[in-house]
Amino acid sequence: MRPPEEITMTAALRHPLETKPDHDVAIIGTGFSGIGMAIAMKKAGMSDFVVLEKADKIGGTWRDNHYPGCACDVQSHLYSFSFEPNPDWSRMYSPQPEIRAYIERTAQKYGVTPHIRYGVTLTGAHFDEDAGLWRLTTADGKTITARAVVSGMGALSIPAYPNIKGRESFKGKTFHSQNWDHAYDLKGKRVAVIGTGASAIQFVPAIAPHAGKVSLFQRTAPWVMPKPDRAIGTLERAANRYIPGFQRAFREAIYWYLEARVFGFVVKPSLMTKMEGLARRYIAKQIKDPVLRAKVTPDYTIGCKRVLLSNDYYQALARPNVDVITTGIREITETGVVTEDGQLHEVDAIIYGTGFKATDMLSGFSITGLKGEDLNRRWKETGAQAYLGTTVSGFPNLYFLMGPNTGLGHSSMVYMIESQIHYVMEALKLMKARDYNHLDVKPEVQAAFNRTLAGKLDGTVWNNGGCLSWYRDEQGRNVTLWPDFTFRFGRATARLNPADYEATPATAIAARRGSPTRVAAE
Repeated sequence: MRPPEEITMTAALRHPLETKPDHDVAIIGTGFSGIGMAIAMKKAGMSDFVVLEKADKIGGTWRDNHYPGCACDVQSHLYSFSFEPNPDWSRMYSPQPEIRAYIERTAQKYGVTPHIRYGVTLTGAHFDEDAGLWRLTTADGKTITARAVVSGMGALSIPAYPNIKGRESFKGKTFHSQNWDHAYDLKGKRVAVIGTGASAIQFVPAIAPHAGKVSLFQRTAPWVMPKPDRAIGTLERAANRYIPGFQRAFREAIYWYLEARVFGFVVKPSLMTKMEGLARRYIAKQIKDPVLRAKVTPDYTIGCKRVLLSNDYYQALARPNVDVITTGIREITETGVVTEDGQLHEVDAIIYGTGFKATDMLSGFSITGLKGEDLNRRWKETGAQAYLGTTVSGFPNLYFLMGPNTGLGHSSMVYMIESQIHYVMEALKLMKARDYNHLDVKPEVQAAFNRTLAGKLDGTVWNNGGCLSWYRDEQGRNVTLWPDFTFRFGRATARLNPADYEATPATAIAARRGSPTRVAAE
């Protein structure tokens, strides 16, 4: 640890400094992360911020994903802001329109919508060391400057397409589940669905009754469990609204029920055998055809890939107009899909339910930090790494919400998001209190954190369950999931330790006599 008085001097300034950026903070995205961050700043009396949104409406993933059957797989009472309970959820697991409306309503209630700039597509961010600020570039060639940047882009925002020969040659209708074309009528059509992940198990049951035929191309069978969903009646909604503490207690009960899953995923993966037995019995109950049953029964430990919830997926697969195809895809032609056995499956439309670029969250977005280092290049070499999933050494005042290893396989991401928002607010308040221009997490602190993280991941079902999943990058590194209880993440982010950071005083920037002076933040 460097003593507070130690100073590091570098090259002289090359151009006049911009002492005042356009905004103190630029927030990227308007999903739960971006809106939650904006509300936290508003509550703290910090009003000099802008929220940059590429679309013309807010909502994040709940705006972009609007395919038939789209709904949450975490109970609504927990998948919501802790400070803004909604007593009027219609179901235990809310459908997409309700969640999007909740985000919109919350943003309006807390007065953050005037801060949003719509139609802003960002192409990159560059940290200007001389000026001590971030320069964000947009697709239309403009530049926005900010002292700090908070990314709420998330990991599940960029559609992933399979690398299949001839994919562009198909003459029929194609779209990804995130970009669902509601104008295209699937009634009576021959439809190919490629992928059997979380989106597909929701939209396949919705389209199967209307399509002429559905050919579902499955590379790996998912483990599917019953979804304990139900409608929330009028009396229960009234209790949520009028009985003090009723909904809060229900939320707490859900939280601890889901938290218990960590014992199987992380603490003792052998416990997953009991859950796997339940899943096998569910398959046997739903599917009577032994051939189809064999196709949809996974050959890896449950939990290795995301465990999916559905009450109608297996029923849809058992329909006479649905064919589950497990033979690999060789290529796509103008008229359909050719499998490895040479069979051509002629179709009118192809729907890709192939998920997102979860381990490549910065795809199409360039970020350069101190000494011009490219974050995409670094993460390609080391895997996506951050400190507490939030800050990255060498990239001062850049904060990721839902950053590396903050994803969950068992509970609500909103809990993680709120924990990170609290941590970012700790950083912003520290900078204001001590008149720092920016903070940069120490490389040794980040490295030690990620070594511990890797050690915890080694023994999990995600790393040792015998599958390949989107949790891991091309080198097999799990850069997605948090391998512990969420309350431990909450504790870790409850207070920012200044000793973990190097700080650049605002006076060093204002002096214009050299590059920023860096001192230990403690």
